[in-house]
Amino acid sequence: MDPSRRGVLAATLFSAALSVPAFQQTARAAESPVTPGKATIRIGASQVASVRSMTARIADILDEFGAGHARPMAAAFLVNTVGPWLRAQASEPVKRDMLAAASDLTYLTGWMAMYEKAHGLGQTYYVKALKLADEAGDHVTYCRTLRGMSLQASNLGRGQTALDLANSAAEAAPTAGPRLVAFLRGQQAHAASMVGDRHRAHTRLREAETALSKADNRRDAIGGYDRTAYLFHVSHVLVEEGDLSGSINAMKQSIRLQPAQERQGRVHAYAVLAQRQLRYGHLDAACQSWSRFLDEYEHVSSIRGDDHFATLRTDLAPYAKSRAVKELAGRVREVAAAKA
Repeated sequence: MDPSRRGVLAATLFSAALSVPAFQQTARAAESPVTPGKATIRIGASQVASVRSMTARIADILDEFGAGHARPMAAAFLVNTVGPWLRAQASEPVKRDMLAAASDLTYLTGWMAMYEKAHGLGQTYYVKALKLADEAGDHVTYCRTLRGMSLQASNLGRGQTALDLANSAAEAAPTAGPRLVAFLRGQQAHAASMVGDRHRAHTRLREAETALSKADNRRDAIGGYDRTAYLFHVSHVLVEEGDLSGSINAMKQSIRLQPAQERQGRVHAYAVLAQRQLRYGHLDAACQSWSRFLDEYEHVSSIRGDDHFATLRTDLAPYAKSRAVKELAGRVREVAAAKA
């Protein structure tokens, strides 16, 4: 995307975003991100469990096969199933649990839209996830969603907005557990580095590392944070500071620790690593990373992955006569044909 266009898009998207950080508990279920349909007469705990289970499975599909497959499933389930359940009769505890489960799935759907660069749609889902979490009294999903909005602002180059949203997310979670604290501090570090606050960025990184050391080994389907994610944030902070070598080393460590099932994450990580290696002047290393990218990308449906593939071809074109690029060229053609 043209940088000037990106700035206009970001300004439009985030013009109203900062009006929603406070945890007010004023939303209404009628504002859910679904369309009207036939209502279920009454729901219970089993329907809530179904939404939680479906959300976890969609998250697994996202990790393994990409948002291109997972997001349509999530959107359809929200419209066809979750919407009627939100309007159904239920006891107060079940209503609150359903609102919380719906907010989790809505947040995940918004994250996928953001990841696939459908930024307007992503923000729509995010704001509705905030409202559902607010009514449910679900502080975790509320601050997690604000953190997602901060990441979106980061992706659009809006450093100060990203920092404001990341700080709002942290302030909304006064009793957060250690893994959530690490999740929030990592994004605060990234955003702080974007506005040139090196001291605060490294302070937040230390806080994230300390919190992560206190967390259990549970793998969260939604909004999880682990050593891989922490090192990814370290890499982002270092590249913002101009430490390209340190950023590359941190990204390599992050990839080494990445769980096997997180294929979509590796597609992005290898592409970022390859671009930074090429900037550093390491063409052979960049080609090796692009090769690993191709190994993962051919199995994943992702607009962001498609963009990375286009970047691969553009960035390596000036080096077409080099041995490393020639060796990679055949593989690039094969993947391009398979994706056509």
